[in-house]
Order: sequence, then C-alpha cells, then structure tokens
Amino acid sequence: MTVAALKVVRQNEFGAFLDAGTGKTSDDILLHKGQQTSEVSVGDVVKVFLYLDPKKRLTASMKIPKMRVGQIARLKIINVTGNGAFVDVGAERGIFMPFAEMRGRPKVDEIVWAKLYVDKSGRLAVSMKVSDEIRRASKPAENIKRGDKITGAVFNIIPSGAFVFSEQRNIVFIPSKEIPRELRIGQVVEARVTFLRDDGRLNASMLEQKESALDRDAEKIFDFMNANGGSMNFNDKTSPEKIFAAFRLSKAAFKRAVGHLYRQRRIEKIDGGFKIV
Repeated sequence: MTVAALKVVRQNEFGAFLDAGTGKTSDDILLHKGQQTSEVSVGDVVKVFLYLDPKKRLTASMKIPKMRVGQIARLKIINVTGNGAFVDVGAERGIFMPFAEMRGRPKVDEIVWAKLYVDKSGRLAVSMKVSDEIRRASKPAENIKRGDKITGAVFNIIPSGAFVFSEQRNIVFIPSKEIPRELRIGQVVEARVTFLRDDGRLNASMLEQKESALDRDAEKIFDFMNANGGSMNFNDKTSPEKIFAAFRLSKAAFKRAVGHLYRQRRIEKIDGGFKIV
C-alpha cells in the first residue's frame, strides 16, 4: 500500500486505468468509479492510494490517507489478525500494523496513538512506537500547578508506570503506585498533577486525594450498616480478605474510614463490631 501520482491512460464503463509504468497495458491499474472523488479524464495525472484488492490485484483509490508519513494521530483499530492489526487512517483500506510495532495488544475499536511510516518493502505501515514523535510534538507545561486535573491518552506503559500525552500537549508520567486499575494503551484517563518537573513534564496520580477517598469509604461503610439493620460484625481483627469482599477496601482503608465515622460519633462499638448511633 502506497501513495503515487499516476497518469490516466484509458477509460471504460467501470472506471479509469492508470499507467503502471511497466510499458504493458495488462499492468494498468484500475481506478474504479466508486473510488474516484472527482471526475478524471485521459491524460490527467491523479494522486491515488494503491492497495491489493481481495483477489490480490493492484487497485487504486483517490481516497488518500488523511495523514502524512511520519505524522502521529489517534487512530482506530479496525481489525486484528494473527500477524498484526489494520488501522483506519482515512484511506480506502486499513493500513497494516505488524505485531512488532504494537505496544500491548490493541483490540478492535480501540483508539491508539500511532504513526504512519514506510516499511522496508516500500509499503505504508503503522506503528504505535511514537515516543520520539510525541516528545517532539510536546511542549513544556505552563500555567499548571499541583492539584490541577489533566486529561490525556496513554501512549506507553512500562513496569514503573504509564506515559500520557495530555490535551495540552504535555507529557505526563503516572507511577504504577498511583494507578488504581489496569490501563491499556490508547485509553483516555484523567489524573491529578502531583509534581512539575524541571524539564517541563508532569507527574500525576489517578488516586483520589486522601480526604475525598476517606469520605467516600466512610459513606460506603455507613450505607452498608444502614442496609444491614444498622450494624456490622467487622472490626480491626477481621481478616483483610473478608473486608475486601464486603467493601472492596484494603484493611488499612477500612480502619481509617471506621475511625472517621467513630470520631464523628455516627457509629459506636459493640461486641464484635459497630452500630449506628
């Protein structure tokens, strides 16, 4: 698959034929009427996207990819095969992305940061390895302070955390310990700025600030008690597994939330647990 400027040498009821440059009319490339975005005439030189049709015949389309070689964009995965995936770049056909050019294993309909490039055989291809391109396209953070919210798409994940390219074109790193759930490449996330680096990049967290998390956890426990006759048989000796099964909280978070409710005098101790005051 590639883009070329070719001359219209003849026409018939199906469309126009383009000169393949081999000197053989049998090699002329069909530009079907359905693939023409404007009327063409014999002698015109038209810019076309070349691809193989289902019968492996070289075919042309005037529906050209919407991005240039070397450009990056958020692109949609339209098919996944045993060898890679096909990505929508706005052309007549999806462009192939080999497994070797993937980050993670994207699924159909996911949208990922990717770039268009020319492979060793001269064909257009897509790669998710865009760290260098994003670095060049990024800009230092300005008018941003700790605690501000940022939104962006994940473009790389490493053992220590995830890299995000924000809507303001800032590069943001979220350490693994600040990520509460599994992320996927291409996923759009919201995070809170925790550190402004000297190089203009940002560190951020997807965790709630302790105060809001504490209030949320306390209300979760209080609602549980309300729904169970106003009490619960959970205390600081209850196993972490049992606490997590009931509240989806760690034992440490559970104890903080119970202490918060107790200090507010909304609950009181009973044998084996607590009850609502």
